[in-house]
Amino acid sequence: MTTDVNRTDGQMDELKSCEGSTPTKSHELQIKSVSKSNIKDGGGDADDFDAWIKSRQLLKPDDQLDLTEAELGEEITKVLTTTNTNVIQNLVVYSFKESAFVQVPVAGNTVTLMEMDGSALHIDSDEAKIQMEETGEIGYPLPTLTGSFIEVEEDRASRITKGPDEDEEGEEKAAAQAAKEGEDEVGEEELEGEEEEVVEEGAAEAEAAAVEDAGEAAGAPATAPATGGRKRKLLNQFNFCERSALTYTNPRRNVETQTIPPPRSQYGANVLQWNIYDSYADDFEQQQNERDKKDEKRGGHRKDVAKKKLDKAAEAELLNKKYLKAWQILERMINQNIYEEIANDYRYWEDPADEYREQEGTLLPLWKFNYDRIRKLSVTDLLFNPMYYDLFAVCYGSHEFMKQPNEGAICFFTVKNPSYPDYIISTESGVMCCDIHPTYPFLVAIGMYDGSVAVYNLREDFEKPLYLSVGVHNKHSECAWEIKWGPDMADGEINFYSVSTDGRVFNWVLMQNDFMITTITTLFLTNGIVEGPDGTEVHLRSCGSCMKFHPSNPEIYLIGTEEGLIYKCSIAYSSKYLMTYNAHHLTVYRIDFNRFNSNIFISCSGDWRVKVWEDMRPEPLFIFDLGSSVGDVKWAPFSSTVFAACTNEGKVFVFDLNVNKYKPICVQAVVPKRKNKLTRLAFNENLPFIIVGDDKSTVTSLKLSPNLRLMVKPPKKQQYLDQNTLQVQKLDKLLSLVRELPNDMVILEAPTTTKS
Repeated sequence: MTTDVNRTDGQMDELKSCEGSTPTKSHELQIKSVSKSNIKDGGGDADDFDAWIKSRQLLKPDDQLDLTEAELGEEITKVLTTTNTNVIQNLVVYSFKESAFVQVPVAGNTVTLMEMDGSALHIDSDEAKIQMEETGEIGYPLPTLTGSFIEVEEDRASRITKGPDEDEEGEEKAAAQAAKEGEDEVGEEELEGEEEEVVEEGAAEAEAAAVEDAGEAAGAPATAPATGGRKRKLLNQFNFCERSALTYTNPRRNVETQTIPPPRSQYGANVLQWNIYDSYADDFEQQQNERDKKDEKRGGHRKDVAKKKLDKAAEAELLNKKYLKAWQILERMINQNIYEEIANDYRYWEDPADEYREQEGTLLPLWKFNYDRIRKLSVTDLLFNPMYYDLFAVCYGSHEFMKQPNEGAICFFTVKNPSYPDYIISTESGVMCCDIHPTYPFLVAIGMYDGSVAVYNLREDFEKPLYLSVGVHNKHSECAWEIKWGPDMADGEINFYSVSTDGRVFNWVLMQNDFMITTITTLFLTNGIVEGPDGTEVHLRSCGSCMKFHPSNPEIYLIGTEEGLIYKCSIAYSSKYLMTYNAHHLTVYRIDFNRFNSNIFISCSGDWRVKVWEDMRPEPLFIFDLGSSVGDVKWAPFSSTVFAACTNEGKVFVFDLNVNKYKPICVQAVVPKRKNKLTRLAFNENLPFIIVGDDKSTVTSLKLSPNLRLMVKPPKKQQYLDQNTLQVQKLDKLLSLVRELPNDMVILEAPTTTKS
């Protein structure tokens, strides 16, 4: 029996040594044999033992790593630190202020959720002592050994020598003095709340107990020196509350009242909007009357003073207008007296030398119109008023785009007063073009260098525009080169058109308070398709430089471009050109229709050439080379074959195609060649003179000699024909000589000039 038990114990020790490893089949056999032996020998219940053995069995995965004894015995240490390894170290950012990279400080590991400073002070702290000394309230702190050991011993010895009787007397005196002080303090603090008294009494008792305990422990009472000022009790320094936190909560009380209910009545009626309006109107009138009464009581004389001031201002304004008109008349009279000879030449002088010249004429200089404030600007446009033939507008800007000034102006001169303009309008940008409405001659539309347009009313306050395009999307993106009024719309709105180098033609409609803008045409080159780097096709725009509407058909207009092309466009068909003329090699500056035949127009360009065109013919009828850049060209209003042009060399050329189809009949230098350049030219509609502007803000008026304005003599059999019909026939005869005619076509007899 003993051997069996020993055997079983040895087997159990072997099993215990194998707990760290996976049991093998031999072990399982040994365990089974042990369990059987235990059952036979009565060592325990077999079921309990099997359950215990099963709980101790270890399962080994198939992919478990087999380690050696040395590897199993190795200790692996894990250290936990407060350092955050995710925080970026040595982080730098670029500082534009210091122009260098600056290191960003490392963020700490502490996160502060709430921080609040308290107002409580410890009684033994230096700050509390200083505060009590400043307020004069010196308390009695707890006993502390502030002196040296020798001073404490001397104090104890003095107490021993005095004796118990003296100590008792001293204690009685101290108690009586404390009682007296307590009574005084209670008398002063009777008005305080009940809670505060309770707190102070408890604090005083706790303090007294603490003082006694401390005195017994130290063996001697410690008293503070008596000083001046009101003394107060101090709370226990180890168990106290701040008084600012002890707020008194008022109890809630219910207050109920009972009132007599108001009287009630039933009412019904029909209310319309007019009734509501009448009631509001009556109330407003009543309030107005009350205000008037109060104003009369406060100071009724103020209205009289204001009325008198207004009356005086109105009278002064009327007088100023009368004075201004009188001064204008007087100024014109003085100017006519000063320039009497020029005025007579302007009206009546005719050059007698023309009788002895053959096919030649001259230009007689009359006046020069200047405005001193804008001498550095160029004359960008000239235009006569359609109703007042002696009044003309002059636009001042600059063609030097690298040095563009920040000012511009438009002035209205009259021949009756050449010394000073009658109207002056200043702008913040150079004025490049203008147009006067044919029906309303007081409305002037201008286009400026910055692409904006404006409309001025000369009858009213013309210093401020009546309409002005404001904003990026409400104007041209580049310079507005020409502007023209269009016929009134079906609803009666007034409108005009403008063209710019941004390749767009806008229609501006004058609404009640602002413009309504519409894009009529966007100019694209016919063969201007360019492929980009990514294969996309880009349509190149054409830059518009001038515009002219057809005199008989308001829907047709011509546009000249910086590429030298002339496009015939229609308002009804904005996506397609009706005709494209390969007119010039450089920028087309001006286009003008013939007054007697709307199918004939003329153009000038910077390539020195002037060309006469016929509608729907790709080739020009006449080509003239003037030897310099041509700034402007105009057909004469009195003749169908006469036109004039001005060049950068300061010369004016006058052609009469009926007299000479190859050379001009007049070439005259108006300004010095090297100093000034002629920019614009305009014919007067009623009188035989022209005005020419240069780049030095000077406008010169020139009178045409008789040879430059020859009238047509009717044939003997057609004496009844008027001058307009004769001019049309003269131009048709001239064109028939230029056009390619069939062989069987016969030219009819046409009128000739009086000179021929």
